Order: sequence, then structure tokens, then C-alpha cells
Amino acid sequence: MPRTKETTEPPVQLAHYEGFVNEVTKQYDNLSDRFQQVARFITQNPNVVAMQSINVIAEQCGAHPSILVRFAQHFGFSGFKQLQAVFQTRLSTAAPGYRERISALDADLEKTKKNGNLGFLHDLVVRDIATLQGLLNTVSEENLSQAATVLNDADTIFIVGQLRSEPIARFLRYVLSMLRRRVVLLDPAGGLAPEMAQVMGPRDVLVAISFRHYAKEVIAIADVAAQNGTPMVAITDSQLSPLAKGAAVLFTVPEDEYSFSRSLAAPMCLTQCIAVSLAAMLQTNDKDAPRIPTVTGNLRRKP
Repeated sequence: MPRTKETTEPPVQLAHYEGFVNEVTKQYDNLSDRFQQVARFITQNPNVVAMQSINVIAEQCGAHPSILVRFAQHFGFSGFKQLQAVFQTRLSTAAPGYRERISALDADLEKTKKNGNLGFLHDLVVRDIATLQGLLNTVSEENLSQAATVLNDADTIFIVGQLRSEPIARFLRYVLSMLRRRVVLLDPAGGLAPEMAQVMGPRDVLVAISFRHYAKEVIAIADVAAQNGTPMVAITDSQLSPLAKGAAVLFTVPEDEYSFSRSLAAPMCLTQCIAVSLAAMLQTNDKDAPRIPTVTGNLRRKP
């Protein structure tokens, strides 16, 4: 039987980018390791998929071009070009992507770019600015309001973040404590975090923070929250993250997955914004902008 030409119509539910991503998310856990690798790359780098050749995409993804073709066919497309057309349609109306922001910022900052260690600093700053700009396109007012509400209503706020997410978890514990919330940091010290998590209930909330490669204990604690009926606010990198499926409120901070250095600037900024959103809810009678008290400030105000 002759192979179907790539001019045939794609599946109706997958003809639009959002429908395709939703279907990938639905099937992700049952995909092969290779297909999961492709799924992560193309959902986190949609503009690359729209603009580059299949060979360039395969190289950046770390997979053979034939894997990309089979991935597209798995989802009902006749070939990769047909799948790529979905991403190209999205690009015509989407905001500039991560790599495009980097290119624009590089051009603006070229005059100050230095070699050596200052060159490293330049590259890191450019990447951070691009990722921070991306927050404005991916974070919604609805999600920030929902996160503030569940944090405000919770009897106890449990926080978990390990590996490179641990500094974010510790920072969040600090600012929420300054807002007089009851907070428990499920840190790995003593190996008791999973046992401590067992006391979580429906009236509490878990804030789980994890990025690739996802800390196994964080995922295990998220599963405990799901079993105990504890709502979860998740800060992660993708809809395909293992934290996404159980999240009552999901924040995604896409990363350049295949770069050497991964910054905490964007997730730390997002975490601070969540805390400020809660502060605004708690300080509705204040005329000034919402503020988060500090230990030193509280000490100065003591008689």
C-alpha cells in the first residue's frame, strides 16, 4: 500500500497546537523513553520546531530524524512536516520564544559583551532576562490568584524542593513564615521527609518544586498529597512533568533543557510573586503596596 502523502489532513483534535500538546500530555506516561525525550523537547521549544529543519531539530533534541518521523506518525500525522505545520501556524500568532528573545537581547547587549569570565556573565544574564520575559507570557492572573487563595486557606503549608530546587523551597519557607503562615519545610535532612508528609490532609496544601531531572523524593511526596487529598501548588518546567498531573495550581517555567547552566532566576521570581500575591490578599486594608516583613525589620520595630 503506498504511503499516505503529507498533504492529507491531520487529526482534527490535533490540528491546533493546544490540542496536540494536550494529547501528548495525556499519552506521555505511556510513551517510550525516546518518544518522551522528543515530547519534552518539542513542547518546550515550539519555535525551534516551527523554524528549523528536521535534521537540526533532531540534533538539538538528541534523537535520530527517523524518531521524529515515527513520533509524528504515532499521533496520526502522515509525517514530521505535517506535524511541523501545526507549530508553524502557532508561531504566526505566538509571542517570541526563548531562543528568539536570546537573539534579540544578544543584539542589544553586543556592545558590552566581553570574552573570558565576563563573557560567561553576559551569557548567563541574557538567558535569565529571556526566561524572565517568558514569565510574562506564561503566568496568568488566574493562577496567581488561585495559588494565593489556597495558601491563605490552608491550615498548614508544606513545602518540598530538593537538588537545585532546594534554595527556592527555603526562600518560600522564609517569606511565608514572615507572613505568619504555619509552614513545614519537608527537607531531606534525617531522611524523614516522606514520613513527615504523611500527616498532610485535605485542609493543608503542598507546594512542590522540581525540574528535570525530577527529584524522586519530591515526586513521592506529591503522590502522598494526592492520596491524602491535599491540594498541590506545583512549580515545574512542563505540562509533562510528573508534578503536573496532580496539581491544583500548575506553574510551568520552561527551560533550555539541553544547556549546561540552568538558572534559578525565573522560578525564584515566580515564587516571590506568589508570596506577594498572598501578601496582597492578607493586607487588603493597607493603602501601600503589599509587603513581606523581614526578620530585621520586625526586630527594629520591637520596643
